[in-house]
Amino acid sequence: MIPHELVQKVLHTALRNGGDLAEVYLENQEILTLNLDDGKLEKSTQGNDTGGGVRVFYGNMAAYAYTDDLGETALLEAASAAAAASHGASKSRTTIDLTRRQHPVDLSIQKDYDLMPLAEKAALLRQMDAAARGYHSAIRQVRATYNQVRRKVWIYNSDGVWAEDDRNFIEFTAEVVAERDGLLQSIRKGMGGQIGLELMDGRSPIDLAVQAAESAVIMLESRPAPAGETTVVITNGWGGVLFHEACGHALEADFITNGSSAYSGLVGQQVASPLITAIDDGTIPARRGSLRFDDEGTPTQRTVLIENGILKEYMWDLAEARKVGRQSTGNGRRQSYQFMPMPRMTNTFIDRGRHNPQEIISSVKKGIFVKNLGGGQADHASGDFVFSVTEGYMIEDGHITTPVRGATLVGNGPKVLKEIDMVGDDLALDGGYGTCGKLQSAKVSVGQPTVRIPKLTVGGTE
Repeated sequence: MIPHELVQKVLHTALRNGGDLAEVYLENQEILTLNLDDGKLEKSTQGNDTGGGVRVFYGNMAAYAYTDDLGETALLEAASAAAAASHGASKSRTTIDLTRRQHPVDLSIQKDYDLMPLAEKAALLRQMDAAARGYHSAIRQVRATYNQVRRKVWIYNSDGVWAEDDRNFIEFTAEVVAERDGLLQSIRKGMGGQIGLELMDGRSPIDLAVQAAESAVIMLESRPAPAGETTVVITNGWGGVLFHEACGHALEADFITNGSSAYSGLVGQQVASPLITAIDDGTIPARRGSLRFDDEGTPTQRTVLIENGILKEYMWDLAEARKVGRQSTGNGRRQSYQFMPMPRMTNTFIDRGRHNPQEIISSVKKGIFVKNLGGGQADHASGDFVFSVTEGYMIEDGHITTPVRGATLVGNGPKVLKEIDMVGDDLALDGGYGTCGKLQSAKVSVGQPTVRIPKLTVGGTE
């Protein structure tokens, strides 16, 4: 993106006051967003954002400065600003030659987004709207969204790292509201990933809208959810968001090194049911959380976090790994060039088990089946969580029966992991539209098989 002679000059400037390591991060991002609300194209956003940042490490500290101007003067000013914080840290060091890193992961797209004209993309949203409304007369509101992002990054550092990554994301979402006798039910579904227009070869955005409408109409038949402790079965795929929020964040290295995680110092110990193996894998083709390299130039990898209930590893970025003499696991991620990276999940999931999903349902005398989770909150230190259930059903005598509304799941992530007593063989990742917020936003995937929690508090209105 800029000449290597300038990269070397910026790195040299960043180290002139004695930093231990200097890094240059450059980014170019193009976005297109179309929002259709009640049949009208309410918003169309198209833009480009380019910028870069310079980070300098001195000991366990780091300084960062960024700019939206990639000219030589602006980049050298950013380097000087970052270098100022490291004055007197150590003697000045020399930058070595840059060597481009290679990664075997293939995240290329097959059908470029430009193969579908803008007008055709807008027309597809209108078809989603019409299909959802045509499903049932109870449908009152439909929102359909198309997002595409092209993000190219370049990372260099004074240890000779030179890494480039080309990230292309596409996403369709449908939010449908159904109403009957004053009762409103809203369902949101999405599909996407780091993939081209071939996303639609096997999946239809129109079908997605119909599925959202179907679920919203079904929930009009729901009764208030019963409150109290009961057996809970959580569906595969998007159900993994519960593990992501209530346990996954607590396995990110910044919470580990500052001692605020429930999992600090527990590597090698039993932290979950022996049925549980949990993985973070940034190398899965087409997935939303996949990367060739993280935002520090480290190749992504498959990291087994928990194996048969035993804690094996945390998720490390470069900064946290340096503090304790470890290696990064490729989990250093940033929202944009305006932010320093931090440890973040990529595609994080509970691995498949040995139980047939129907066997799990049949084992429940009375409980709740969670088909879709909505918003939630989790305390990353303790693991305590509260999650709303947007689509849930009673399980009675081993059968899924009446839909229920107003349910919330209340519990503690580490405790729930130890209590899960059945894990399905139906592992699935989510539809490909997840975004995680942890001071910064990051595209992620979550997943799991069907799981059974023998006793969990369900908040309800009955």
